[in-house]
Parts: sequence; C-alpha cells; structure tokens
Amino acid sequence: MRLSDKSVTMSDMSSQRITVRVSESLVKRLKKQADSKGRPESALVREALENYLSAVPAPSSAHELAKEAGLIGCVRGESTDLSTNRKHFEGFGKRR
Repeated sequence: MRLSDKSVTMSDMSSQRITVRVSESLVKRLKKQADSKGRPESALVREALENYLSAVPAPSSAHELAKEAGLIGCVRGESTDLSTNRKHFEGFGKRR
C-alpha cells in the first residue's frame, strides 16, 4: 500500500474518491515529484487540480457575452432600458 492510498485526515470530510487513468510516464513523474517533496501523490494531484480549475474562467451568461460584444444598447434612437418606458408594459400580466 502506497502512502497516497492510506487514509489521510482531510479538512473536508465529505471528500470523494475518483479514479483517473494516466500514462506510465506520468505516474513515474508523479512518484518522483512526490518523493522529492515528501508529500503524498494524492496531495500533488489535488493541488494540480485546484490550480488548473482556478485558472479556468467561469462561463459567461448570454447577457454578459452580448454586453461584451457591444450588442446591448446598440439600437440608436431607442431607450437604453425598455423597462423605463411604460408603453412597453401595456397589457403585461393580463390574460388575453
């Protein structure tokens, strides 16, 4: 049994175990790095995942993408916010 396979006390008791298949060369590199740092392989994998996922930008909403593209408020001569003009709400919420 490897050190990384032993039960390790973690601050998050609801942690989940996953299985990932990696190449033999990647396993060798991971073991070498874990040995040199004196840390469990699983700790290095968790750290690598945290670093990778924190660098990935959060997905943008359709509104945010349209705003970035300059599509919101791009019609000239119209109100920038239709909610400020009561005529756009005529019959709103009424049964037809």
